[in-house]
Amino acid sequence: MAIKIYIDQGHNPQNPNAGAEGNGLREQDIVFDVGIELAELLRQNGNYEVRLSRPTADTVIGTTNTTSLRQRVADANAWGADYFISIHTNASSNPQATGSEAFAFSSPSAAFSLGEDILEGLNATTGLRNRGMKVRTGLYVLRKTAMPAVLVELGFITNPDDASLMNTRPDLFAQGIYQGIIEYTL
Repeated sequence: MAIKIYIDQGHNPQNPNAGAEGNGLREQDIVFDVGIELAELLRQNGNYEVRLSRPTADTVIGTTNTTSLRQRVADANAWGADYFISIHTNASSNPQATGSEAFAFSSPSAAFSLGEDILEGLNATTGLRNRGMKVRTGLYVLRKTAMPAVLVELGFITNPDDASLMNTRPDLFAQGIYQGIIEYTL
């Protein structure tokens, strides 16, 4: 039986719940592209069934930040996903901040271990610093999902080098997440 992966491309194409901006780029555009590429890799593998929160670039989920988050989680829960991966870009007032990090609701947990594997995959494919796994109990998508959930910050959209890499090579980020999922699930 196929492993069901719910890929949440964090944020909407415009408000409500639009993402961060930096270096002339928008988070919601970057994570949309990475999610599409990741879904294709997983589908080609044959061991996975995939659902995207944003199947098209102009898909808007919810009418407020709260309903956007609630609908993403409700869709994954109703579908019966085995794992929930929420993809984001980080932002900082310090343009030198760099690297990938991820969050889980608790540690030790399946989500925390999956996140560690995803970060190792991202480091291997992108060369970006692995900033490590962290626990965040307040994040709705980690707290309300019925399955292990990881929120992945690909890199810093406010760092020129991270932003350029995310924009020009979304395939590397998709491949890194994919490798982490493979490492953990197969």
